Amino acid sequence: MADPYAPVQRPGPDAAGPEVGGYRLLTKIGEGGMGVVHLARAPDGRRVALKVLRAHVVGDDEARARLAREVASLQRIHSPRVAEVLDADPWGELPFVATRYVPGLSLHEHLRTEGPITGTDLVWFAHGLAEALRAVHAAGVLHRDIKPSNVLLEGRAPVLIDFGLARLAEDSRITHTGWLLGTPGYLAPEILYGDDPTPAADVHAWAATVAFASTGAPPYGRGPAMAVMDRVRRGEHDLSAVDPVLRPLLTECLAPVPHERPSLTEILERLETWQREQLDDGFDDGLDDELDEAAYAEPVTMTMPLAWGLREREDPDDWPMADPATLLDPDAAELPAPRPDRTPLRRWLLTAGGAVSAVLGLVAAPVLALVVLIFGVLALRTASWTASATRERRQIRGAARWYDVPLSALASPWYAAIASWGALVLLAWTSLLVFLLLVVLLLLGAGDQLVLPLLGTAVVAGLWWGPGSGRVRRPATALVRGWSRRPGLAWTAIAALAVLGLALGWAAGTTGPSWEPFAGAPWAEGTLLGHLRR
Repeated sequence: MADPYAPVQRPGPDAAGPEVGGYRLLTKIGEGGMGVVHLARAPDGRRVALKVLRAHVVGDDEARARLAREVASLQRIHSPRVAEVLDADPWGELPFVATRYVPGLSLHEHLRTEGPITGTDLVWFAHGLAEALRAVHAAGVLHRDIKPSNVLLEGRAPVLIDFGLARLAEDSRITHTGWLLGTPGYLAPEILYGDDPTPAADVHAWAATVAFASTGAPPYGRGPAMAVMDRVRRGEHDLSAVDPVLRPLLTECLAPVPHERPSLTEILERLETWQREQLDDGFDDGLDDELDEAAYAEPVTMTMPLAWGLREREDPDDWPMADPATLLDPDAAELPAPRPDRTPLRRWLLTAGGAVSAVLGLVAAPVLALVVLIFGVLALRTASWTASATRERRQIRGAARWYDVPLSALASPWYAAIASWGALVLLAWTSLLVFLLLVVLLLLGAGDQLVLPLLGTAVVAGLWWGPGSGRVRRPATALVRGWSRRPGLAWTAIAALAVLGLALGWAAGTTGPSWEPFAGAPWAEGTLLGHLRR
């Protein structure tokens, strides 16, 4: 049998190359610690990427059974963003795994030839890679080795490959105890301490890979692997050259503590929000929110015993062994104890508190509260238009300039005028909704104790979900999200909203609604609307 680990020359169309498991090997396209990857022709004629696994990977029946279980799980992954597992033979003389062949450059090669990915292409790349990760996690699998060399570009779209280090999420201790598998600079800090991997570890690797795509440099720098890992453990990354649009999100995803990283769902929501804003920048009439080298050197993949700080390689380099216990021993320097992630709770309380306060304000002082809401809608839409214009300028001429803030302030009146048209449409739609609801309530003979709360709820819902409300909802949501990540500020605001709500409820319950500057409700007895009441 031909040696599948030896280089394979590209054969002619009628040449008979070596075979593994019925697959004709055409040429070697990659090699790693887990095995050698060949471009191969399947029995049905299609081309596949065939990984022939090394002997130490499947050295016994237990390892082969483990591989069979893993392959069975990986075959549940179906996504255009993932090179799916098509076939495998864990029990053959030469065990292999066949995956979809992706005819594209790796992210490393792409950056070496084309340079960093920028602007909307970067957000597209980040979103596509996050979608791939979502498909992986949905199958109950962790990838555990997301890095630039494991991302291929099929056109502009990223495709995640090489699940050589992936393991079932529910069987995270499947590797040898005390051994670290992964790539320095892309491993999450908790993995360096020997903790069980979680989806948050893949989120960390996703962010490091996106940062590399934006700058062409790994976020934790280069140098000896142990020095890189020490920077990872301390959270000492450099994102100063990353596109400003994604820098805040990547900073959060590279947090040293897993619970402080956003979830994959939140990452996708924020990326989709940014993409909708870009579409709005191109056309927004306020009516349709739904439209709304050395430098690139390949990092070393290693197998390392955690306790000793040594790696298993055919060509080991001398690593600086200064105090490896401090760098890698979990007992020498522990991560902060994981804290419950209360950000969603604070975000929910802020949102609900604001909505309830707005409704109670419309019950206690309808006219005054309505005026405040109208000015709030106009302010939020103006801020959205101003922020969109600022981002567009930065995409055209590069990084931020000192004059961006004063220029935005000077241009705010113009953006306020633009925002007012969409605000008028939104207010008109909400007014029609409220009027129709009022007519129905009056015809049903509902009392003021029911009419005002229902109308107040309709006003808030209309302004939040009506046509053109995206430029109200997005800046408001961004503000709430920012506050929720600062516990002191978030709980202060929640307490203030609670006090405001209690005060408004007390005022409405004791003195009744204040219709100043008008004499009374527009449906009071003797008015045209009043005659509708039974």
